[in-house]
Amino acid sequence: MSLKKAKEVIHIEAQAINALAKRINKDFIKAVETIVKCKGRVIVAGMGKTGIIGRKIAATLSSTGTPSIFMHSAEALHGDLGQVTRDDVLILISTSGETEETKSLLPLIKKIGVKSIALTGNLKSSLAKHCDVVLDVSVEKEGCPLGLAPMASTTTTLVMGDALAACLIVRRKFRTEDFAFYHPGGALGKRLLLKVEDLMRKGAHYAKVREQAKVKDVLLTITKSRCGSACVIDNDGKLKGIFTDGDLRRHLETDPQLLGRTVSEVMTKNPTTIQKDKLAAETIRILEGRKIDELPVVDSKGRLVGLLDIQDLLRTGLV
Repeated sequence: MSLKKAKEVIHIEAQAINALAKRINKDFIKAVETIVKCKGRVIVAGMGKTGIIGRKIAATLSSTGTPSIFMHSAEALHGDLGQVTRDDVLILISTSGETEETKSLLPLIKKIGVKSIALTGNLKSSLAKHCDVVLDVSVEKEGCPLGLAPMASTTTTLVMGDALAACLIVRRKFRTEDFAFYHPGGALGKRLLLKVEDLMRKGAHYAKVREQAKVKDVLLTITKSRCGSACVIDNDGKLKGIFTDGDLRRHLETDPQLLGRTVSEVMTKNPTTIQKDKLAAETIRILEGRKIDELPVVDSKGRLVGLLDIQDLLRTGLV
């Protein structure tokens, strides 16, 4: 019984969303343009479960370039309406369109002169009659077995909010860099903001040697720097190659004189590199694609400036 009911609820809500898509019309376009022209903030108001959905819509708008806050309808009637100015746009959410607290805001917002958008399931309601733009989020039936708790209706309201946010992203030409600016603390922000130079090892924290250095001395340098490789440079500081643990093992098998040779004889020449101003996230693709653990960092003239190790990416949570 429980599995059957679960599938039924999902089916009901999926049908509600499909029906919603067919009702996207010129009113939706008008809602988007109203928000784009807004000189203030988008203020989303609602009560109960639709209020919770309103919080999510406001949060999505704010994080994608449309300044927005949530205002509880009841609190608005007890002072929070002071947050609203004529430069704002007010989104009022009520499935019935007759929620007393939300409906009571209508004459007040008219007096302020703020533009209003209704998200409602009742096109004949007070909300629909008195708001400037009306978006239909109605459903044929709720998923609740009792027909009481809002389920499908809150889903369609949430989806309508996401549709508005998505169109505003395109309309405002909002970029991934902009999104990262509003999400600097999470893994996504790190992925989009951190550059190679922010994570690379510098100075004595990685091994670099001249082309003439003996392999035995290179191994000591690698040990002191606690890296798994040594970057090989010429007298002008330009990167010529890299000597890795793999190079050491390959040559040890066939060359008993390896420790006395110069590193330029056994290094990997023209290794894969990355420039310091690139996004650190780009190195993940390179390291995985090349199946390597360390990446020399160079400037625009090919001079060595650092080393990025996969362990550095692991510590930051990028991989």
